[in-house]
Formats: sequence, structure tokens, C-alpha cells
Amino acid sequence: MPYSLTTVLYIAASILFILSLSGLSQQETARRGNLFGIIGMAIAIVATMLGTGTTGDANLSDSGYMMLLISVLPGVLIGAVMAARVAMTSMPELVAILHSFVGAAAVLVGLASFLDPNANHADVVHNVEVYIGVFIGAITFTGSVIAFLKLRGSIGGKPLMLPARHLLNLAMVGACVYFGYEFLTVHGAEGLTPLLIMTGIACVIGIHMVMAIGGADMPVVVSMLNSYSGWAAAAAGFMLSNDLLIITGALVGSSGAILSYIMCKAMNRSFLSVILGGFGSDGGAPAAKGKKIEGEITEFNVDEAVALLKGSKNIVVVPGYGMAVAQAQHSLSEVTKILRKSGANFRFAIHPVAGRLPGHMNVLLAEANVPYDIVLEMEEINEDFPETDAVFVIGANDIVNPSALDDPASPIAGMPVLEVWKAKTVVVMKRGRGTGYAGVDNPLFYKENTRMLFGDAKKNVDAILGKLRD
Repeated sequence: MPYSLTTVLYIAASILFILSLSGLSQQETARRGNLFGIIGMAIAIVATMLGTGTTGDANLSDSGYMMLLISVLPGVLIGAVMAARVAMTSMPELVAILHSFVGAAAVLVGLASFLDPNANHADVVHNVEVYIGVFIGAITFTGSVIAFLKLRGSIGGKPLMLPARHLLNLAMVGACVYFGYEFLTVHGAEGLTPLLIMTGIACVIGIHMVMAIGGADMPVVVSMLNSYSGWAAAAAGFMLSNDLLIITGALVGSSGAILSYIMCKAMNRSFLSVILGGFGSDGGAPAAKGKKIEGEITEFNVDEAVALLKGSKNIVVVPGYGMAVAQAQHSLSEVTKILRKSGANFRFAIHPVAGRLPGHMNVLLAEANVPYDIVLEMEEINEDFPETDAVFVIGANDIVNPSALDDPASPIAGMPVLEVWKAKTVVVMKRGRGTGYAGVDNPLFYKENTRMLFGDAKKNVDAILGKLRD
């Protein structure tokens, strides 16, 4: 394929990737955004396979095309199977492990680029590209693996708080800088030793960095690693002299950084405080700090919940991870239709963190055909809770915890939350009395206007739906 045609296809793919990101920013256009991304990636793969080789001066041979096909086809099949089987609630951990693949690829590309017999080891710029690419890739790889294990539950959510951990991180970064100097000043293949030593240190940095972050802040970690994977891909693009890979990596890196900022803002965290601090405690365990909660839990049953719904004009539902796990969104969508037909002002309140990770509430509700215009963000609906007759919290915990606002000693102090306790009546659907990601007990459950409806969310919503139909 002529180089000019390859360039045109790369530009077309880049435009489609930009349109894809734009489409994914809104629920109404998300499907179109996904389609643009798929088409753009297909064009990118074909253009790369049929274009010039990695050196930019020779076309691939027939054996080269065969090797590419052998490499690509298993990836296509594995990706299709994973996409078909993974549950929406497992999407964060899938994203995390996919980030690790990008990091590993950047490391391998960097090492292969340095070991290439035709490589010009006197090219300082190229050597810097290799070193930085391997450094970012190694951190992304091990950090993403740890994030995957934490999200999967294989590793506890409690942050690893080593003594002088910040000094340890600085020492490791300083060592990487030193070995970078060694790498750039030695001659030829002798640079492999400092490069490999740095790779090992960077892997340890990635592990320690994510291990020091608590379960409450894992959504930000996944978003951050998404950004790292983009920059790692961009670095690989520089090493391979592939403009499209540079553009794609920059798009992913910058969009991941913006999402990390949005997530940190939603949790009232600074980015550095999340990365360096390790907030939160062990998920599912009582919080070690915070005010002692007084009061008793008042339980509710399905009949009482139905009566409350029938007698309420303004109703708000706050979906959480429990709804996602129970897959209750489809039955909830039917409840929504019935109550809206009866004249109720029925809306959904989505916290910025819950809307993106770990449950992708916006996506789940869209999947169940809930109208977009009644799904509101926290900033749009928080002021309406005092005029709300009934709030149904389905499987959410930290995002409706009053401790974030009135308990300075709480691990989630300062995090903006949905102020559901201001409504006339709050019904909380949970399997039990356990805590959320932050491991913090919730005073909401003990308030006088709160009723607890224990049990599986889908079974309870199905029961409510059945009685409403009757």
C-alpha cells in the first residue's frame, strides 16, 4: 500500500477515534460512539498490516503477514469471548486487566526496540523514548494487575501503609532517574543492564502505589491506570515511529486524566492525595474512625414499600452496586413505567462515582430502557430531596452516607454525597448491614425516617412489581 494512502487511512482512523470519545460522553450517543471506535480500530489495523513495515522503509513479506494474522486472530477470538461473557459489574476489573496488557506491550516494545540489531544506540532521542516508554509501561502493568486483584476480591481493599512509604517511592523514582543516566551514557548493548534494573524497580513502584490505595478510591485508580496505559501506548508509538499509535495513546491518556480529575472532584479528593495517601479501610469491615452511631434500625417489608410508592408523588431511586450485582434494573424499569403512568414524578439520582465505576449505573439503566431525561446527576437533584416523598436506595452505601458531611473524622469526610436523608421517607434495599467500598458504617440506616428492606434487590423489586401490577 502506498505510504500516502496509509497516511490518509491513519487520519481517518484518528478522526473516528475523536468522534468516538465525543459520542461516549453522552448516553444518547454512546452506541454511535462505540461504532465509530470499532470502525476506526478496524481501519487502523488494516492500514498498519497493509502499509509499510515498522521501520517505515519496507513492506511486509508474505511470512510477515502470516505472523500478523497468527498474532491477531487469537486476540480477536479471546476479546470476543471476554466481551460476551463479562458481566457489567465485572467491567472495572476487566478494564484493569486490559490496561495491564497495554503496559506489558509497551515494555516488550521498548526492549525489542533496544535489542533490534539495526537500532542506532547513539540516537539519544530514541533512547529516551525507549526508557520512558518502558518505565511507564512497567508501572502500568503491575499497578493494573494489583487493581484487578483488588477489584476481584483476591486482595483485600485495606491500603498497605508501609513506614516511610513516601520516602520509599521517592527513593525508587530517584533510582530510576540514576539508571536512566547510566542507560544514556553507556555504549551500545551495555545499556540493557540499567534498562532491566529500572524495569524491575518500576514494577515495584506500580505494585506499591496501588497497594497503598484503599478500596474507597479504587474507581480513581482504574481511571488513573487508563491514563497511564494511554501514555504507554503513545510512548510505544514514538518507538515504532507510528503516528496513529501516538495519536491514539495521547487521546486515551488525556481522556483518562480528565476522567481521573472528574472522579477526584466527585470524591472531594486531590489527585495526589489519592495516589500518595491511601484513603479508606478494608471493604466490608467496620471503620476504625468516626463517630459512634446511635439508634435502631427500622425494618420494612414489600407491602409497606408498595403502599409508600402508591402514596408518593415525588419519588427518587438511587441505584448502587447492589442493584448491579442483582441485575434488578430491568424490573426497576417496569416499576418506573407503572408509577409514571399513575402520575408520579419518578426520577433516578446518579452519583458521579457510581455512574462510572464500579457499577456503571447510567449504562445499566440505559440497558433497561430507562428514559435518559429522568436520570439525573447529583448536582441536578440534591436540592430536590427536601421536597421528595420517598427515596429508594437500591444497593448503594458510601454515596448516601451522611458521615461524609457531618463527621470530620470519617475516612470519607468531605466527599460529596446524595443527601437522601432530607426526604420524607428513605427506603434502603440491602442484603445485610455490611459496609461499602470505604468500609464505613452508615448513619443513614439508623435515622428515624429510614426503613431497611433487607434481601436480594431483584427479588424485592420483582415482588414490588408484581404487587403494583395486581
